[in-house]
Amino acid sequence: MLTAAFVVNRKRIRHVPHLHRRSVAAAAACGWEMELLETRSADAGHGVTREAVTAGAQLVFAVGGDGTVRACAQALAGSQVPLAIVPRGTANLVATALGIPSLLGAALAVGFGQHERRIDLAVADGITFAAMAGIGLDAAVVGATAAELKGAAGWLGYAATGVRRLAGKRTYFEIRLDGGEPIGRPARCVVVGNVGLLPGGFVLLPEARPDDGLLDVGILAPAGPFGWPRVAWRVLTRSRRDDAVLERYQARRVEIAAEAQLPRQADGELIGAAASLTVELAPGGLLVRVPAPRRRRSRAAD
Repeated sequence: MLTAAFVVNRKRIRHVPHLHRRSVAAAAACGWEMELLETRSADAGHGVTREAVTAGAQLVFAVGGDGTVRACAQALAGSQVPLAIVPRGTANLVATALGIPSLLGAALAVGFGQHERRIDLAVADGITFAAMAGIGLDAAVVGATAAELKGAAGWLGYAATGVRRLAGKRTYFEIRLDGGEPIGRPARCVVVGNVGLLPGGFVLLPEARPDDGLLDVGILAPAGPFGWPRVAWRVLTRSRRDDAVLERYQARRVEIAAEAQLPRQADGELIGAAASLTVELAPGGLLVRVPAPRRRRSRAAD
């Protein structure tokens, strides 16, 4: 019988026995056996995923947030073993971008379904990620948002922390895209996305697609009392227009150098402060279970 490994971030699951019962039932109904594996304190899921695949698992469920998805994706990168997602995190950026439902039963149905999509991954200084990495303010907000606040308030926890950190000085960055001439900008942060969403479902990088073979780069450089309101308006209206407060680019390799040591993050996990960040695309690096494509209604049916 086929085996599915459920990699569970217990910090994100309130009732593990309930999850186990529902998962066993869903697996059995589709002709699968399931094994529940909890992430370890020093391992967000990468190690247990590799062990499960080595032991013969033909499908891996990431049950948690973007950090759990990132760790499982790193272990599965380049393999033929698909990843299914049960979104239980604060932001769930990858699941949202792929249209994976948040309800447990619906997410299990997608995971045990037949529809798959191969998406890109990216590597930030050796750390594989699926959604977004960054250096500067965005990483500072990630680091300052307490786990308790994220658990209680969801993405609003990030928003509350971010508002308190809006005031601050810009740092001078040089960004090199695909080996071209450097782009020099004073900015608060530079982000590199495989998907273009922020926590809460807001769209920062409207051109970003998880399978388009490109990374999307955002340079956030607000200044003065109207800087952040202008950024917010651009995000809320999904404007594709660039200006001095928000510029966006696309590339396959992004090299970022800052004039100071800054915090860095990948998929909501801190990866250590540094004065640089290099991100490379890993095209088609991950096979993911996704919902069935929606059928377009014909004109006759309309």
